[in-house]
Amino acid sequence: MDVSDLIDPLNPAQREAVTAPQGHALVLAGAGSGKTRVLTHRAAWLVRVEGATPWNLLAVTFTNKAAAEMRARIESLLGINGSGLWVGTFHGLSHRLLRLHWQEAGLPQGFQILDSEDQRRLVKRVMRDLEVDENRWPVRQLQGFINARKDAGERAEDLDSADPYSGEMARVYAAYEQACRSAGVVDFAELMLRTVEMLQNHLELLGHYRRRFRHVLVDEFQDTNGIQYEWLKLLAGPESDVFIVGDDDQSIYGWRGARVENLERFRNDYSHTRVLRLEQNYRSTRTILDAANTLIARNSDRLGKKLWTEGEAGEPIALYAAFNEQDEARFVVERLMAMVEEQGLARSDVAILYRSNAQSRTFEEALMARRIPYRVYGGLRFFERAEIKDALAYLRLLANRDDSAALERIINTPTRGIGNRTVETLRLTARDQGVSLWAAARELVSRPGGLPARAGNALRAFVELIDGLDRETADAALADRIETVITRTGLRGHLGKDGSDRAQDKLENLDELITAAGNFEQDNTAEAEMDPLTAFLAHAALEAGEGQAGAWEDCVQLMTLHSAKGLEFPVVFLAGLEEGLFPHRMSVEEPGRLEEERRLAYVGITRARQRLLITYAERRRLHGRDDFAIASRFIRELPPALVDEVRARFSVTGPDAAGSGLGESPATQAEFGLGERVQHSRFGEGVVLDCEGNGPNARIQVNFNDAGTKWLVAAYANLERI
Repeated sequence: MDVSDLIDPLNPAQREAVTAPQGHALVLAGAGSGKTRVLTHRAAWLVRVEGATPWNLLAVTFTNKAAAEMRARIESLLGINGSGLWVGTFHGLSHRLLRLHWQEAGLPQGFQILDSEDQRRLVKRVMRDLEVDENRWPVRQLQGFINARKDAGERAEDLDSADPYSGEMARVYAAYEQACRSAGVVDFAELMLRTVEMLQNHLELLGHYRRRFRHVLVDEFQDTNGIQYEWLKLLAGPESDVFIVGDDDQSIYGWRGARVENLERFRNDYSHTRVLRLEQNYRSTRTILDAANTLIARNSDRLGKKLWTEGEAGEPIALYAAFNEQDEARFVVERLMAMVEEQGLARSDVAILYRSNAQSRTFEEALMARRIPYRVYGGLRFFERAEIKDALAYLRLLANRDDSAALERIINTPTRGIGNRTVETLRLTARDQGVSLWAAARELVSRPGGLPARAGNALRAFVELIDGLDRETADAALADRIETVITRTGLRGHLGKDGSDRAQDKLENLDELITAAGNFEQDNTAEAEMDPLTAFLAHAALEAGEGQAGAWEDCVQLMTLHSAKGLEFPVVFLAGLEEGLFPHRMSVEEPGRLEEERRLAYVGITRARQRLLITYAERRRLHGRDDFAIASRFIRELPPALVDEVRARFSVTGPDAAGSGLGESPATQAEFGLGERVQHSRFGEGVVLDCEGNGPNARIQVNFNDAGTKWLVAAYANLERI
């Protein structure tokens, strides 16, 4: 049997992991060590060498992009069409199980998925029905509480209703669950919890899948939360071989429920687990890896590994101490401009990473001022745009009339004379009768006097519009069905009335939705058990908020450190490394948070392939006030020998050149750096403390030995370097 294509591309550690004897294995895979290659080659090895069939494999990861890549690689290595493979995300695979076994799960066959915004709208409606004060109980807080409880495997009845704080939230949780049941919808967290409950309550069904999935492979295991771990443990059972890949040093999602301790829990729950390490890095220079290793070694309770490379040492890490955030942005933009113009680097090869979204503003301003194109990674994505969500809401209502969140979104979009009073009457009727908003609408338009004549006619027209669209498009191709809905509901005409460029962009987005539906219908092989509309709506809900990779324009990438995980760039600027900002001030107060912040810094450092530049500001304006800061402890934890401190320099043009109108004269131009000793004809010797601006109008702050601290206009400062 020739398996050279499986093992020849692998280094010794990768080969050991791929060819390991059957049994439980934990692969600690460092950044840039080829973990996806190992996982996919392991799947192919099990089929081609160990006698498994593709039908026996269950491969799980966290994003649709990663799942698609994993599926494509396995298909290529096995030379098969992967429509029968169970490769996907936790939520995607749970959705697939619930579609197949909707009766066992206690769901309607046509159940729909609420995305985050629709869930928030439903929570808000429930709170209004219960007369819960939104000032005391913010909607987002209650939404987060519900999702956190589901991620922990808890239903409303499991909570202490007598508790004065959590009891009120449990009451909303219970009413929200009832509203979801009435509408035939589930939220993201429900996909996981409902699947676990279904398998626990139907042991014959659980036994079927345990016998089927003899080999379970999991990527990014350090990011699993409590319910995901239970899901895996249930499906794997005591007999299946479980092969997990993870990196405890890159566990940075504790704030959303990820449990790095699941790695150690796995070793305890699955005895005789073989631990393998992938430590050879194919991404970064030795300097960058040595810095990352030294930093992360300060964390306790690590499973332990040390990244290394056969590549070159590379340049030292540049460290720039800016005097404020504007100076920090100026330095970053000027440096990246030089790299692009002088070294031929593509703009898209440069990433600016920061701890908080709020930090992007000054970089955006500096880039715009120099007309440098940029992209804030993680902005509004396709399926999250308002016009797309409106179109999808109409489609959801066609697929499931009891989807009250969808109905509430579009009942008067575009405006059709159905006002807030009519909608409130609908809500009250639905609540009193325990039915969906759609059922309440049908009842009101059929009952004489149910609504005032004008409101009743408007509501009746809406009901007839939806029913008519369903009848007319039932047998149409998915793309044609969506195009008809967009046109007949008035969405296209409503947007087209504006005539602005923004309106045109929205119309083009609707056209792209039609294109996306056509492409989806052609490629919809893995979801053959569903009708095209239901499958496409599920696809849209699962994709929303995930950040699809696309064909980027050649532009600088701006993103938070959390968004940067899984990405890599030739050049990385790691900005804002100050105490209180990064690590965040809250990390000092919460157990385990400081170590997670250090792991976040480790992730940031290891995004860089060739060059890493770190910046911090000695003064930063936050929350309307100037704060003086000190360098982050993470800077101090780096080996000094690997860091090259860059001094600030300010160009100063003398008064003769500045005022002559003849341009700058080299003889009258000088540069000064922070901390540099200077001489003034009147005030004597001093040290440069600060600078604002550049050129003849710049202001320089100098602390003179005898005259104290003074601000001087650069062009007339009469300073000389000592």
